[in-house]
Amino acid sequence: MDILEKLEWRYAVKKFDPTKKLNKEQLEKLLAATRLSASSFGLQPYKIIVVENPAVRERLKTVSNNQSQITDASHLVVFARHADLGEKHVDAYINNIADTRSIAKENLAGFSDAMKGTVNKLGEAGTAIWTSKQAYLALGTLLTAAAIEGIDACPMEGFNAAEYDDILELKERSLSAVVIAAVGFRAEEDMMQHAKKVRKPLNDLVEII
Repeated sequence: MDILEKLEWRYAVKKFDPTKKLNKEQLEKLLAATRLSASSFGLQPYKIIVVENPAVRERLKTVSNNQSQITDASHLVVFARHADLGEKHVDAYINNIADTRSIAKENLAGFSDAMKGTVNKLGEAGTAIWTSKQAYLALGTLLTAAAIEGIDACPMEGFNAAEYDDILELKERSLSAVVIAAVGFRAEEDMMQHAKKVRKPLNDLVEII
């Protein structure tokens, strides 16, 4: 299948087959692809948490409207934003650039100042919005990569983020859950896999000027 066929094949799975699991290589490839997602400045102001523990997932299910995907999918992926985004994150990123590209840090001072200027003027509410947007960019990459690899997924917003923060002990690390995705393989009895995908016609959705 080409990419359009794979995206037509993809849908938000309503029922996963709990007996089918991603193997180590599939999971690693999916996460590696998500790591390469677009991100403003390349800063990636979020953490990706993969929940495998059945007991923890049972607890998460109770604060996710008891949706079966939470426990039946092979893995649950939680995107958590950095609630304390600040200059320390910029400094760490600058160090990473310098090491990866063999560039002296002083040559990155202008870029560092630009990022810090953006981060410092966001404020608490602005930081929450901006970091959440970055997490959603990564979610989109995860969903596309999964489709290309023939892995099913279901992006989900129907959960209590504050409860997730407590259960996963995210607050202690200045993290806050934003969005989640269950990944695995569809159950044969999930009838939604046979439904035609409904989207706006291209000429209605896209305007070329």
